[in-house]
Amino acid sequence: MHSPSPIVRRQSRQIHVGQVPVGGDAPISVQSMTNTDTLDVAATVAQIERLEAAGADIVRVSVPSMDAAEAFGRIKQSVRVPLVADIHFDYKIALRVAELGVDCLRINPGNIGKEDRVRAVVGAARDNGIPIRIGVNAGSLEKELQRKYGEPTPEALVESAMRHIDHLDRLDFQDFKVSVKASDVFMAVAAYRQLAKLIEQPLHLGITEAGGLRSGTVKSSIGLGMLLMDGIGDTIRVSLAADPVEEIKVGYDMLKSLRLRSKGINFIACPSCSRQNFDVIGTMNALEERLEDVMTPLDVSVIGCVVNGPGEAKESDIGLTGGSPANLVYIDGKPASKLRNEHLVDDLEALIRAKVREKEQAEKDVIAREA
Repeated sequence: MHSPSPIVRRQSRQIHVGQVPVGGDAPISVQSMTNTDTLDVAATVAQIERLEAAGADIVRVSVPSMDAAEAFGRIKQSVRVPLVADIHFDYKIALRVAELGVDCLRINPGNIGKEDRVRAVVGAARDNGIPIRIGVNAGSLEKELQRKYGEPTPEALVESAMRHIDHLDRLDFQDFKVSVKASDVFMAVAAYRQLAKLIEQPLHLGITEAGGLRSGTVKSSIGLGMLLMDGIGDTIRVSLAADPVEEIKVGYDMLKSLRLRSKGINFIACPSCSRQNFDVIGTMNALEERLEDVMTPLDVSVIGCVVNGPGEAKESDIGLTGGSPANLVYIDGKPASKLRNEHLVDDLEALIRAKVREKEQAEKDVIAREA
């Protein structure tokens, strides 16, 4: 029920990672990366399926060897979400996963050897309709650039990216996206801002090695939030030392807060105080856990008292306002029913799921009328 985002996005060239459009007017996609052993096909497939269930648009898989490439082929056959193969140095691995149906190659052309090897990889990408992601990282800059700049800097990151891009330009290959990641927020933001002015390709955002679940979420939200507010960014990955599923959750929460994506429930909840008429924190924890499967966009406000409750509820699809002797529920901004504390979570979950079904049916009806 909120208005569209006021952010004006940078116009970029659109590419496709599998069936997912990246750049142009496409929604900003949310990515994560597996942390299982790629050779363990069953474990990797299981993790990818969990990521997809959480809403991942794209998943990256590390492919460090030819054995891993063969495993990647089996993984690819078992999942639906587009897969990016993360490859360093060995161009033969890139050629093999291209044969096995990879949706995107994460490979830095300048790191895979002589021009003929770059030409072979680019040729395979072109023949199979596979885009490339150039991934520059402050922790692995070329030695020459380390000597030139003395330490990682935004300028060093951008120069490294442009060197890799030059390889693709010479071969007239334009279907690529670029990242210039650093663990330092200021460095990463400055590098992305510089690069955004130099190329038309999509930018993959990330604060690399951001930290654990809490600290990494904060650091990523600040860095990526600054860039997204600038309109920069076509796809994001929140790098956390945590379950990769958490990266997807945080990524969507970040985009929802900026009104750039609307997948799943957007909860508005008070931090609670002595005025609360029900256990706000316990209610929220239970609702978030129970409703993780919901992907339909929905605004739900959970406010403990009548100070801000009615105002927030009027802007939400469903709003709960604490009251005595019962709590008031608003649906589409209008008072609808009262719920007592005894079965509050169960009753509120039922109302939310009913609203989800209503929205889903309305969308189906629109599609049917347009068909």
